[in-house]
This record gives sequence, C-alpha cells and structure tokens, in this order.
Amino acid sequence: MSPRLSFRLAAAAFAVLAILIATLQARRPSTTPAPASTNTDRVVTPQAARLARCQSLGAAGAEDPDCLKAWDEARAQFLGTKKVER
Repeated sequence: MSPRLSFRLAAAAFAVLAILIATLQARRPSTTPAPASTNTDRVVTPQAARLARCQSLGAAGAEDPDCLKAWDEARAQFLGTKKVER
C-alpha cells in the first residue's frame, strides 16, 4: 500500500469519526442547568443597600461623596485593611 493511499484512508476515517461524534452529540438530550437558588431570606445590610444605590447611579456615583465613602469601606473590608476616612 502506498503512503499516499494510507494517508487518504486515514483522513477519510478521521472525517467519518468526526461526523459520527457530531451526530451523537446532536442527538443527545440537552441537560438544563439547575435553577439558581432564589434566597429571599437574605439579610440586606446597610452597606449593601448603599452600594446598590451607588450602582444604580451609574457614572454619577463616581462623583457622589457618599458612594466614594461606601466603596472605600467595602474595599477596606474586602482587603482587610483600615477604613479610609474621606
């Protein structure tokens, strides 16, 4: 058997295998992810409420002193550093 013929047979076998795998995947029933838990018992802290208000302000929140202070406090709490006074 010539090398050229073996290469063509190997390429054809690879193409058939790829088509077979694609067909099997397409026929496989789709799995839907589990619904996200809707935890309505979550306690909203005052800091979270302030941050939510600042987020709703959009770009104007970058100039709001209360938002800047809330973000500094959240950053300090996350990083475990001292609070920054503004």
